[in-house]
Amino acid sequence: MIQQHISLLPYNTFGLEAHAAFFAEVFSTQELLDVLQSGIQPVMILGGGSNMLLTSDVNGLVIKNSIGGIREVGSKGNKVYVQAGGGVVWHELVCWAVEHGFGGIENLSLIPGTTGAAPVQNIGAYGVELKDVFVELEAVDLGSGEIRTFDHATCRFGYRDSIFKHEAKGQYCITTVTLALTRSEHQLNISYGDIRKTLETNGISNPGIADISRAVIQIRSSKLPDPARIGNCGSFFKNPEVPRSVLDHILTTHPQAVHYDLPDGRVKIPAGWLIEQCGWKGKRVGNTGCYEKQALVLVNYGGATGQEVKDLAYVIIDSVEKTFGVRLEPEVNII
Repeated sequence: MIQQHISLLPYNTFGLEAHAAFFAEVFSTQELLDVLQSGIQPVMILGGGSNMLLTSDVNGLVIKNSIGGIREVGSKGNKVYVQAGGGVVWHELVCWAVEHGFGGIENLSLIPGTTGAAPVQNIGAYGVELKDVFVELEAVDLGSGEIRTFDHATCRFGYRDSIFKHEAKGQYCITTVTLALTRSEHQLNISYGDIRKTLETNGISNPGIADISRAVIQIRSSKLPDPARIGNCGSFFKNPEVPRSVLDHILTTHPQAVHYDLPDGRVKIPAGWLIEQCGWKGKRVGNTGCYEKQALVLVNYGGATGQEVKDLAYVIIDSVEKTFGVRLEPEVNII
């Protein structure tokens, strides 16, 4: 089951060449446990390869999580509990839910990656985050082989954040994720202008979850490059959440600054807007650059190295900080 010196080019959406000293693909929890018996260290878990930037070879064991399966595991009132394997492609889970009439994740359509990676990042889009529907997950401790359950509180979700990006980073492989969706009377979220405008353009005044999913797919497809054509990992940076005073300072020079009020009194400023104001949108630097339709997306035009992309990212970070006094944080996992 374990192979040696395997190229990771087919396993990362940035299209970067790197090699794993050891590699295994697992389709069940038992296969994962069997592979861990090899004792090879360190271990890196690979999902869809869509939220990672490989800057060098991996001198350890890379395990591709391909644990599949989607099923109902219970219900209570209007809630239906759905469990999916960690290797299930996230968008396939969204499509499955929409086809079954289950609401709650339609705004998260077309987000790349796997279901097992979703809690790590607390993925979110268009006013919805994974934590809004999350119930629990099961994960295997990569050191001991122990199977552990993490509930909502234990995951310590934050904005694009969780316990798996801090003290539990690199320690677990998520094998199943359970979500609480709705059978009817869905709480639809069309608060983001792009969704509302797209629904209106499509002539839809009374949308359902399928309409919202199609609208999100339409929006994302128009803004984000297909990794099969141009290497990328979607949004490279987090949208910064800053004190109101920081926004007030920005408004003195940029009165049209895009921002969203947060419940805690802070504001969220789209990172893409900040980057675009600094002149990076559509700019190419060697084999990499900012995508012409969305400055938040860094791309590999062909032949780029992970280090090139990383270097560009930090030049952009410095540029935004110098201009606006806001320091961007990468959303991707830099390896």
